[in-house]
Amino acid sequence: FMDETTAPVLDPGRRRTRTGFFWAIVSDDRGHGAARPPIILFHYAPGRGAVHALRFLEGYRGQFLQCDGFEAYEKLTKVVRPEGSWLLVHCWTHVRRRFVKRLQSDGSPIAEEALRQIAQLYAIEASVRGQAPEIRRTARQDLSAPIVTAFRPWLEAQLSRIPRSSKLAEEIRYTLGLWPGLVRFLEDGRLEMDTNPVENQIRRVALTRKNALFAGHEVGAENWAMLASLVATCKMSDVNPVSYI
Repeated sequence: FMDETTAPVLDPGRRRTRTGFFWAIVSDDRGHGAARPPIILFHYAPGRGAVHALRFLEGYRGQFLQCDGFEAYEKLTKVVRPEGSWLLVHCWTHVRRRFVKRLQSDGSPIAEEALRQIAQLYAIEASVRGQAPEIRRTARQDLSAPIVTAFRPWLEAQLSRIPRSSKLAEEIRYTLGLWPGLVRFLEDGRLEMDTNPVENQIRRVALTRKNALFAGHEVGAENWAMLASLVATCKMSDVNPVSYI
């Protein structure tokens, strides 16, 4: 799992802050019953480009990257690697969030129906949470795949009925644009439907950032990322970070 969030850093020469980024990488296999403890690594970078993501992923030998639809991740798929090209696994929570916004803002019945279908997928996922990959894949093929297979043409049909410039059309195009990554979870029981494991950790850093306002300099931001990695990893395993340190 990978995600990023802003990291304001003081720029004394300009008497203001500049925007850097905390990049988060999470390995959490508990969803498919693995015994390996989860880990999260935060890294600081001055930018949000693909070059930073690639640097932080250096040495990683896996092939799947669970992420949102940010364009920097798409650029990673063009990188030549001995292990093969990156395969992106996109996030259904991001899709759901967009339709929730449309339902709340516009009362859209199309958004409501989209959310109903997505809820069915999440109910299936909840039933196999923590099960072995083979069990999860079988359930997805038998139960989730028919829903997903019907969902795409339904979205395309709705798109043809509504104004192209509408916000709802924008959300549908977003969903269809990420389709290969959205359906990839059906083929491998080790994958998750969303990036919640990393988003949950990003929220904690965002809360700390709100309280701290900014890092004093880039070295301070790097130290912040290091300590945040340690504390968050402890908490993911129900270890008291103060006692651990």
